[in-house]
Amino acid sequence: MTPGDAREFGNTAGPEDTAVLARSRNLLIALLFFGTIINYVDRQVLSLLKPTISAEYGWGDAEFAHFASASQLAAAFALLFVGWLIDRFGVRIAYGTAVAFWSLAGMAHAVAATVTQFVTARVALVAFEAVNTPAAVKAAAQYLPIKQRSMAVGIVNTAPNIGNILAPLTVVPFAVAFGWKAAFVVTGLLGFVWLACWIAGTRSLRPLPRAETPSQGPARSSYGEALADRKTWAIMGAKAITDMFWWFFTFWLPDLFHKVFQLSQSELIGPTALAFTLAALGALTSGKLFGMLLDGRSVNAARKTSMLLYALVILPIPLALTVDSAWTAAALIGLGLFAHQGFSTNIFGFAADAIPARRVATVMALGAVAGNIAGFGIQEATGRLLTAGIGYAPLFWVAAFAYLAALGWIHVLVPHIVAEDGEPTE
Repeated sequence: MTPGDAREFGNTAGPEDTAVLARSRNLLIALLFFGTIINYVDRQVLSLLKPTISAEYGWGDAEFAHFASASQLAAAFALLFVGWLIDRFGVRIAYGTAVAFWSLAGMAHAVAATVTQFVTARVALVAFEAVNTPAAVKAAAQYLPIKQRSMAVGIVNTAPNIGNILAPLTVVPFAVAFGWKAAFVVTGLLGFVWLACWIAGTRSLRPLPRAETPSQGPARSSYGEALADRKTWAIMGAKAITDMFWWFFTFWLPDLFHKVFQLSQSELIGPTALAFTLAALGALTSGKLFGMLLDGRSVNAARKTSMLLYALVILPIPLALTVDSAWTAAALIGLGLFAHQGFSTNIFGFAADAIPARRVATVMALGAVAGNIAGFGIQEATGRLLTAGIGYAPLFWVAAFAYLAALGWIHVLVPHIVAEDGEPTE
């Protein structure tokens, strides 16, 4: 370690150096947070502007379903290689390059004139955006001490919901004022503003020193090893069953308000933001609920009871299609998204509870792949249902019971969740 590195790590740092290091680390957390918000805002632009783009080009639901399904396959494929790319080139280069390319892909939507060009731009956007979460987690692990790392991951995990809330509040008014093509260009340019801050703000950071501990076993896990474990299949199945509905609502919710409640592009802003605000609250409540249930109970009982409660909360979601008010529908759908985020957070918790630490990243990558492949299926199904005039009702009824099915799948494959630290079963 060089003297400069020692100062960076704080080993020989005086008060002034320590303050500089603290500011650098806080800036890193802020960059990861805003990078993730930009990621989700960029994803939402197409779905929010669907009515305008459809009217201009005469595209129907089938074309937009292809946009969404191609995105899911691109993300699934990219996730298989993202970890290797980040490890090979380093998080600073890999993350910065990914943001540059997804920003260019977002701007390319403004010049695309055919379905093929739009699909190409969309696939590129989502493939490069797949780098975001793994890169953010690795950056936190590489540059932040453990106490600050946990806080950073928690902050970054709130960013997707904030992005989904901010997108309708900002993108739609901007598109109304300056045109839908300008919205794609400006959101893309935001990525380059962030990139300049990323290059400047992370230049002085150095990785934390790591002690070598051979007794801990191999640092990485193979896909074969992970797939030989029933717990991996439990997580993959649960992610596939539940994530498909997250991707469905993320892409189609603005269109639903437009079609079912005849809301204009400007009028759908509030209900869409309300639904995703409730989703954000669901993610925040999950940890607290699990902690309360864990008091006096086993990990198995607390984790599955928490999942059951969230699965029951989503049951009324089909009522959203029977009410007259878009705001009431938004509240019911938001309650469902609240439940999804709570249930999804418990899946992550299940992985942390029961999967060996060296294998968690591999298992969660496989879960994300399964979720995106299922997302591909539901996007295509949505396009077919809408084109055939059947509408959204079948999707809402399946969503209502999907989370009970996911919990059943987990329970069949893993009747007793046992924590890796040896916490006893019931």
